[in-house]
Amino acid sequence: MDKIFRVPAAVLALFVLVSGCDRWDEPPTLTTKHLIVEAAQVVERFRVHKDLKNFADELQTAAAVVVLPNVIKAGFFAGGEAGNGVLLKRTAGGWSYPAFYTLGAASFGLQAGVQDTAIVLVIRSDGALDSVLRHQGKIGADTGATVFVQGVGMEASTTTNLGADILAFANANVGAYLGATLEGAVLATRHDLNRAYYGPDATPDSILSGQIRNPDAEPLRRTLGGG
Repeated sequence: MDKIFRVPAAVLALFVLVSGCDRWDEPPTLTTKHLIVEAAQVVERFRVHKDLKNFADELQTAAAVVVLPNVIKAGFFAGGEAGNGVLLKRTAGGWSYPAFYTLGAASFGLQAGVQDTAIVLVIRSDGALDSVLRHQGKIGADTGATVFVQGVGMEASTTTNLGADILAFANANVGAYLGATLEGAVLATRHDLNRAYYGPDATPDSILSGQIRNPDAEPLRRTLGGG
């Protein structure tokens, strides 16, 4: 009897996770446009959120940011979380153009439910950014970067986050934020989305260095700059 219920639940969890990464039947060019608009909205919301008071200050000194508008977490025995987003690094003139990435994690254990959360990773140093870009491994593990998570409803601990390489700010889009950990989560390049937005030769290096550009990303860059 157990197996009868576990298989559909796992399939449902997978369905929710995949739908969180890309809208069904939506071409990559449209997905990228939605992500850029939604990323700007998340930054604006986090900047004025009463429970994320130090977000604006951390953003001013960040070496880079990763904005993930919709990270879908789902599970029933077997579960995981996934979501697409953009990575921008600070440059002499403000912010780079956005490179597309995806965050994914899998887990196994006693869990249930579905959660949709917006997450912004504030990368605090060039060294931490280099680790994330070069290793593309598990955040906080393979990359060697320490992570501190602050979410709505969680009390920020300045003593805990002082030495963190990455600060993760989280706020639920649907339902209450119940806390999260990014241990074991992998941040990986979405080559298909980068090519759809910039052209066939797009790579994270060419995007972040300004070699290739897309003017449609200007509103997001201005939002990060506070304009």
